[in-house]
Parts: sequence; structure tokens; C-alpha cells
Amino acid sequence: MAGHLRKSASGRAAISPSDSVLTDFSRRRQRTQATVYRVQPMISRQDAEVLTAKKTAQRETVKAAAAQSLSCDAVRFIEIDASAEGQRLDNFLLKIAKGVPKSHIYRVIRSGEVRLNKGRTDEKARLALGDIVRVPPLKTAQRTGDVKTAPVIREAELPVLFEDEHLLVVNKPSGLAAHGGSGVAFGLIERLRASRPAAPFLELAHRLDRDTSGALIVCKTRKALVRLHEMQREGKVEKHYRLLVQGDWVNDRQHVKAPLARYVLPSGERRVKVDEVEGLSAHTIFTLIERFGDVSFLDAELKTGRTHQIRVHALSTGHPLVGDDKYGDYAFNDAVKKGSLGVRFARLFLHAMRLQFIHPVTGSPVTITAPLPAECEALLAALRARGRVKDAK
Repeated sequence: MAGHLRKSASGRAAISPSDSVLTDFSRRRQRTQATVYRVQPMISRQDAEVLTAKKTAQRETVKAAAAQSLSCDAVRFIEIDASAEGQRLDNFLLKIAKGVPKSHIYRVIRSGEVRLNKGRTDEKARLALGDIVRVPPLKTAQRTGDVKTAPVIREAELPVLFEDEHLLVVNKPSGLAAHGGSGVAFGLIERLRASRPAAPFLELAHRLDRDTSGALIVCKTRKALVRLHEMQREGKVEKHYRLLVQGDWVNDRQHVKAPLARYVLPSGERRVKVDEVEGLSAHTIFTLIERFGDVSFLDAELKTGRTHQIRVHALSTGHPLVGDDKYGDYAFNDAVKKGSLGVRFARLFLHAMRLQFIHPVTGSPVTITAPLPAECEALLAALRARGRVKDAK
């Protein structure tokens, strides 16, 4: 073996190979070791602790009820609890990621950046209790000007008819939209949330037209909302309305089953009409309460829940509602505003009077009655003082 002899500390002779005669094995070993040492990152203990803290924060799982305001600059993991159980993935993300464009929400779902239990999914997926949703960093829309917040609504404006831990039933006044949209910045539900900031969940179980007053159900838990929607589809929620129509209604009880279809006016306003070809099935039962000659007081029971159903079904029988600015007799309504029926009356006479159903969570029977507004009672009193044609049996 080439090299030179040297004396070791023990006194024995040792061979000290020179660099020029190192074996291939030794050279490979030296190169490998050098490469390993070069790629080792140099990081201080403090920097390592900061990095670890950031990773932990990003992977920290929060409950769905606490994710009302989602941070948009980091990945978040959300555990589905009772407040979001049964909800569609897209609707859940739209709710918690306020200010994020709808198109961006759908893009991150379809690209796989949103994960459900570590797997890809689609926007229609229903969330189950205990699911983990991974939400990537999201971009908020650029807004100009000040962002407006919904004004609170006082209890005097919105009387509570029934409330427990799952349901809230209120007596909605005429003129207050159920929700924002179509030129309305904030509706009842937005103002109610502003009035109850500590409530983790408030959602409409159904809707009333802006000009319709009466009983409106708001759900306080996801479980109640899902079950109430199912009950309404199955016809298990009994809904009765009070209305005043133009003309002399003759039949004591009348079923109207005219199919209804939506259409849009040139102005962009949406309307509904009877359409035997393209309309959706609709069923209303009208029951006569009092006749006053030129107007009649009725009860209407909804068997289906189409938009403007009572108003269009009443119109289809030749009896438009008093005060209806969409489907009514404009000249007649103008005269009513000026007091032609005994008192001035300037609103739609349609009131959601009574709701009857089995409680969606407790199973107990529930009956809600919303008293007629004072202006409606005043008009009926004036009509009764003038004289009735006939009382319904």
C-alpha cells in the first residue's frame, strides 16, 4: 500500500495514506459528508420557535360556531358542530368568509384547495357533525367607501310571539323586508343579527313578502332549520293568513289550484302569473269570514309556498287584494288610501295570522297566533260599522 510510515502514540507503526492515493470509497464518503453539511440550514432557536408556532396556528382547528369571521391570510381548519350540521359546503363558506367574492369561493372548492376530511369535494357536499374542513387563504373583494352595518331593531318594532333555544317567532310589520337584496340593504334577519350579536345562529325558516305582516319563524339552531325545511316540503306546517279582497266573495270555501310561474317586466321587476304550461303546482284554500259588499274578509290556508301565491290566486278568481300595488286595482286602491272604506288605509291587507306545527326538535305541538295590526283592525271596525252583507257560517 502506497504512503509513508509514521509512529503512532502507542509506538506502533501506522500507515498514513496521502490524498493522492485515497481509495474511491473514501472519496465518495468525503463528498457525501461535505454535501450533507452544506445543505443543513442555519436557524436560531428563537426562529425555530416562531416557525413552529406559525405552523401550529395554521393547523389549529376551530369550531364552526366560532368561525363567523374567517381570517383570510392563512389556512384554517374548521370542525363542523351543530351550528353547521347538514349545511352545504358552499353556503357554509359564503357565510363565514364575508367579503370574499362568490366566484372565488367556488374556484377554491373546485380546484381542490378546500378539503373535506383531507379529501377533495364539491360545493354540494353536505357537512356532517365532526367533519374537518380545510379552508385556504382567501382574497376579499376590494370595497370603496365606508362599509355599512345593519341597524339594530328594537323589540317594540319586532314583537316576539314565541321563543326557546331552537326557535324564535316574531310578528313582522308591513314594509320590512325579510332579508336584504333587490335594492334593500338590510332586512329583518340582518337587523335581528345586529340586535343579537351573541347569538351564534339565526336563519329564516321561511319568508314573507315585504308588504305582508305577521308570524315569521327564525331558527336558532341548524337542526331546527333543516327539520323545519323538511316539514314545510312535506306540508306539515299549517299556515293561515287573513286578507281583504276587492269585490263580493260568494263561496264559503274555495280551493284554487292554479299553477304559478315567474316572469320579469321590462323594468326588471319580478312578477308571478298563472301559467298552465310552465307553472309550478300551487294550492290555496280560501274561506269566507265576512262580506261587506265591495270588499270581503277571508282566511287563506297555504298548501304550497310559491312566491306571491295568495295574491295571484286571489287575482285569478277576480278578487285582487286591497292595497296590492303589484296585482291590484290601482284606482280602487288609490280611493282606499283616501278613506273610501271608512278610514284611510295605505298598505297591503295580507297578514300571516296563524302557524301550527310540531316542534322540529322537542316534538311538542306549537300554535302561534299573530294579532292583526292596529290599522287592519281599524279598517275592519269601520266596515262593520257600515254594515255587513252576510256572515260566513
